[in-house]
Amino acid sequence: MSAGTLLALVGAVVLRLTLSGAYLRYVQNGMRPWLLIAGVVLVLLGALNVARSWRRRTAEDEHEQPREAWLLLAPIAALLLVAPPALGSYGVDRASPVNVHAAGHGFAALPRTNAPAVMSLLEYGQRAFDGDGRTVRDATISLTGFVAGGADATSFRLARYQIACCAADASAMIVKIVGISGAAPSRDQWVTVTGRFHPTGGDIPELSALTVQPITAPEDPYE
Repeated sequence: MSAGTLLALVGAVVLRLTLSGAYLRYVQNGMRPWLLIAGVVLVLLGALNVARSWRRRTAEDEHEQPREAWLLLAPIAALLLVAPPALGSYGVDRASPVNVHAAGHGFAALPRTNAPAVMSLLEYGQRAFDGDGRTVRDATISLTGFVAGGADATSFRLARYQIACCAADASAMIVKIVGISGAAPSRDQWVTVTGRFHPTGGDIPELSALTVQPITAPEDPYE
């Protein structure tokens, strides 16, 4: 198997992940144009290399081609067929936690509406520690994330990753959901939680649950 074949296949994998939207499991949405360009360039370079190799190939060259080289196709073929999942609960305790105390204070009051205020886990965490939750104390909040394990029978951890560039620099934002009734959702299940601000004496913001609704994982799993 030639280097050109590998280049073309790697380019095909990049294009497949990008066009299917699976690339959002690894990098930010803004990387899409660059991934498309890189995939096309790799496919073209690989095809050019293969074409040149065919013109130079002889029967003797073919006979001496190492058969083991085709084993390199296995991981590439796997990526063409099945894309690895996004980061989940396994890495929450291993990733760097988001420092919600680092942001400045002075959040504006939330608009008064009958609908829950939809916000990211990061924004809720920052608001929860801004003036002891002054801007969220009387509001109904809606948060979406995945279950990262439970603390006890009436609570669980809701998490979502923050990324600056790609999954390699991911940091985990965690909100503790308290006051749930019934069994907690299973680990790694995506849920939308509506609830009210709950004061905490620790470093993890808390939300007192009103409803917990299981959902399918969003196309972009990161905030």
